[in-house]
Amino acid sequence: MQIKWLRQALRNLEQAHKYITKDNPTAAQELILKIQNAANQLENYPLIGKSGRVEGTRELIISNSPYIIIYRVKEESIEILRILHTSKRYPD
Repeated sequence: MQIKWLRQALRNLEQAHKYITKDNPTAAQELILKIQNAANQLENYPLIGKSGRVEGTRELIISNSPYIIIYRVKEESIEILRILHTSKRYPD
């Protein structure tokens, strides 16, 4: 299955990187790699995330971080919808 990053998810990733880079550029880069690696696992294991709070979505918790990948499994692809910090309000 192909992984498709939606624009909002890419913006979320960029925002997280910018925020963390202010204090720790190395940690920011490590987090981005961790999120990207987790997203890449979805290619082979699309159902590893739990059922999402919004119908039709799934959530993959990024281990040892406060971030969640919100995604949707389509017939031939996986759409990464959002990268959400757990302290943020969940989108409707």
